[in-house]
Amino acid sequence: MPRPIEALVYPEALAHNLRRAREHAPDAKIWAVVKANAYGHGIERAFAGLQGADGFALLDLAEAERLRALGWRGPILLLEGCFEARDLELCSRLNLWHVVHHEAQIDWLATHKTTWPHHVYLKMNSGMNRLGFTPAAFRSAWQRLSGLTQVDEITLTTHLSDADGDLNTSRGIAHQLAIFEAATHDLAGERSISNSAATLRFAPKLAEVRGDWVRPGIMLYGSSPDFPHHGLAQWKLQPTMTLRSRLIGTQLLQVGDTVGYGSSFTADRGMRIGIVACGYADGYPRSAPTGTPVLVNGVRTQMVGRVSMDMITVDLTPVPQAYVGTEVTLWGRGPHGELLPIDEVAHAAGTVGYELMCALAPRVPTHVA
Repeated sequence: MPRPIEALVYPEALAHNLRRAREHAPDAKIWAVVKANAYGHGIERAFAGLQGADGFALLDLAEAERLRALGWRGPILLLEGCFEARDLELCSRLNLWHVVHHEAQIDWLATHKTTWPHHVYLKMNSGMNRLGFTPAAFRSAWQRLSGLTQVDEITLTTHLSDADGDLNTSRGIAHQLAIFEAATHDLAGERSISNSAATLRFAPKLAEVRGDWVRPGIMLYGSSPDFPHHGLAQWKLQPTMTLRSRLIGTQLLQVGDTVGYGSSFTADRGMRIGIVACGYADGYPRSAPTGTPVLVNGVRTQMVGRVSMDMITVDLTPVPQAYVGTEVTLWGRGPHGELLPIDEVAHAAGTVGYELMCALAPRVPTHVA
């Protein structure tokens, strides 16, 4: 018998969250972001729920090939563009759109032989200081691309660093929007600006945030992009992944007994604990401290002690009827419809839901529910 840990993916929840993105940006087209193997869900598993998108955005050519193999014939966007000149050959063959964010990528296009001109996304660094041309260099890059026979259409894009914050603070999106608009107001081309946070928080009211394409990622996977300011329920999103396991042992502690490596938890009363088949080798965060929430048979309780490679330990005080074999929900949906949002677990561990999804280990069997 295999270890009892498994992950479940819910295509109907992915489809629901995609509809929520459309409700917030009804006049924009939607890139469903499926980078990092669809945020750990698996591109093939996520595809069933996200086929209603107008296009798929991802990072590398291998992921793009997987989407084409699934039968997707619509737009696919490489969010970091080509990493070397020869990548353009596959872009031509697979009909991929791709981001251009530095001069070498334009040079590669200029010498690329293709009968099918490319659709490119010209990226501006409007303040995040990762990828993109500076505002001062953006027009020149646009002009170079416009003069290439290898280029068909140019979409103008940037990425917002603080879309989970306020609109008009010094780090709010208004500053980046103003920089982007000043540099692009008279340039032809569609616009794409919004990530998940901007789509939920600002796109319904601000046309300049919606643009022509929005790029939701984390919201599609049932995680709030601005947690703890808003939770899953407030954005009317549904969890798309459950990580669950079972109790594989129990222990009775006396006052003063300790638990796990480093004896980091000391019982201040007599208590019963359960040992769960889940650890950091499964992708559960080692940084999760005592107090991190879990569900045992749908009842909320907490982890105690350190996360081990293959096990965690939980307080069974609220669940006296729990026994070896009782189901444990690490995040997602409980056995009776209860919910443990992944954001709550991530917050307790000092990280974000994105990381937990992406860190799900290959050894964890993952199924479509």
